[in-house]
Amino acid sequence: MSTPLGETVEFSGHFCSLESDRRTVFIALTVISLVGTVLFFLIRKPDSENVLGEDESSDDQDMEVNESAQNNLTKAVDAFKKSFKLCVTKEMLLLSITTAYTGLELTFFSGVYGTCIGAINKFGAEEKSLIGLSGIFIGIGEILGGSLFGLLSKNNRFGRNPVVLLGILVHFIAFYLIFLNMPGDAPIAPVKGTDSSAYIKSSKEVAILCSFLLGLGDSCFNTQLLSILGFLYSEDSAPAFAIFKFVQSICAAVAFFYSNYLLLHWQLLVMVIFGFFGTISFFTVEWEAAAFVARGSDYRSI
Repeated sequence: MSTPLGETVEFSGHFCSLESDRRTVFIALTVISLVGTVLFFLIRKPDSENVLGEDESSDDQDMEVNESAQNNLTKAVDAFKKSFKLCVTKEMLLLSITTAYTGLELTFFSGVYGTCIGAINKFGAEEKSLIGLSGIFIGIGEILGGSLFGLLSKNNRFGRNPVVLLGILVHFIAFYLIFLNMPGDAPIAPVKGTDSSAYIKSSKEVAILCSFLLGLGDSCFNTQLLSILGFLYSEDSAPAFAIFKFVQSICAAVAFFYSNYLLLHWQLLVMVIFGFFGTISFFTVEWEAAAFVARGSDYRSI
C-alpha cells in the first residue's frame, strides 16, 4: 500500500528538522570545547620559587629536572599507598556507604529517570521534550542547593548533619512521588515506550518536580561529603578524594548495569536502603568529628 504524498513530505520535513537540531547542538558543543581549550592554554604558568641564575650550567638544570620528576613520582606512589591505608580506617569505611549512595542516585537521576519519563506514552507528544526539561530542573536543584549550602557551611553552627538530613528527606519524598507517578516497567520499556499505568495518573508536573528534588538532594550530600573529607583529611586530601571518586564511580557503574534489568520500584528500594544507612554512617562520623573539635583536638585518622 502506497504512502500518501502529504505524509511523506511531513515525515521528510520532520527528519530534516531533527538532523538540523543535531547538527546545531554538535557545532555549539564543539565551539564551546574549543574555546575552553584555548582559554586553558592562556592560563599563566605560576612563577617558580627558585629562579635559575644566569651562571647556572645546563647540567645543573638537567639535574633539577630529574630530581623534580623523581619527587613527583615519589609523591604519586606515596599518595597511592596512603589511599590503601585510608580505605580500612573506620571513618572512611563509614563515609564509603554515603559515597556509594551518591553513586547510585547519580546514575538514577542522570540516566534512569530521564529514560523513565521518555518511555511513558501517556505523556503524549511531549514525552521526549520532557527529558530535556527534566535535566534542566535537575541542574536548577543542583545549583540552588550547591550555592545555598555552600554558603551556609561557612557559618553553620549546627554542623553538617541537618543538611544531610534535609537531603535524604528530599530524596525520600522524590522517590515516593516517582513510585506513585511512574509505571514500574518504565526503566526497561522498549523503544516504543510503555502504556502501563502507575498508582496515580502520571503527571508531567510531578515528574518535573521530582527532577528538581533529585538535584536538590544530591547537592546536599555532595557539598557535605566534600566538606567533611576536606576537614578530616586536610593533610591527605588527594588520597581521600581519590577514594571518594573511586567508590562513587564504581557504584554508578553497578547502578547502570542493574538499571537495565530491575523494575523501577526495586531500583528505588535499593536507593532507599543505601540512603538510610549512608545517612546514619555520615551522622556517626560527623558526631565523632564534632566531639574532637569540642575537645580542641585535630581530627585526623592517619
